[in-house]
Amino acid sequence: MYKILLVEDELRLQEIVVDYFKAKDCNIVGALNGSEALELLETESFDLILLDVMMPGLDGFKVCQKIRKDSETPIIFVTARSEEEDQLQGYAYGADDYITKPFSLGILYAKSMALIKRSQGTVVDNCLRGSGICIDCKTHEVLVRDRRVELTPMAYKVLVYLMRHRQQIITREQLIIRLWGYDFEGNDRVIDSHIKKLRKALGNKGKCIKTIVKVGYKFEGDQDEL
Repeated sequence: MYKILLVEDELRLQEIVVDYFKAKDCNIVGALNGSEALELLETESFDLILLDVMMPGLDGFKVCQKIRKDSETPIIFVTARSEEEDQLQGYAYGADDYITKPFSLGILYAKSMALIKRSQGTVVDNCLRGSGICIDCKTHEVLVRDRRVELTPMAYKVLVYLMRHRQQIITREQLIIRLWGYDFEGNDRVIDSHIKKLRKALGNKGKCIKTIVKVGYKFEGDQDEL
């Protein structure tokens, strides 16, 4: 049974979502604000976080930013803020998906299950694993076949993002938004330089990062090969 945290200050909407997910045999816990959510996360672990943006006290963007400091738990923003700038900001803070209100409960559930299942294969005990690479998301230590690898802060962030989105094509634009924010004004080819350094540091395992010509990159490999 998957365990989900729903952070939503509108009580009626929270009740509707909780009832729907429970009917689908999910263990879903509600929090009414960001502070309450962060307190729950100190003592409990979740497979997914559904996070509103506009809340009293800490808004959803700040909560997401705090979570991403030491956790790779999948996050979906569920919010009335539908402007493109808001969505880009959400992805920049580390969200995996962004759904605007009003929304379909069926679509929210389907996206939630897909994201959890994708994440389950790579995240174990808050460590990203796959293809002989292991990342401790709390200490930022990277091991390749039990050999410690030193990465620049930016190369580390690129590797984490690609591994979290295994087998997905990630565009240069997506990486720029995640690493520098949506208002970055530089050349997107800066990503190629960090990818080159990352591949070199990973040695033979650098081949897991595939170039998708004129688009971006994809992390490929056997998730069971630890």
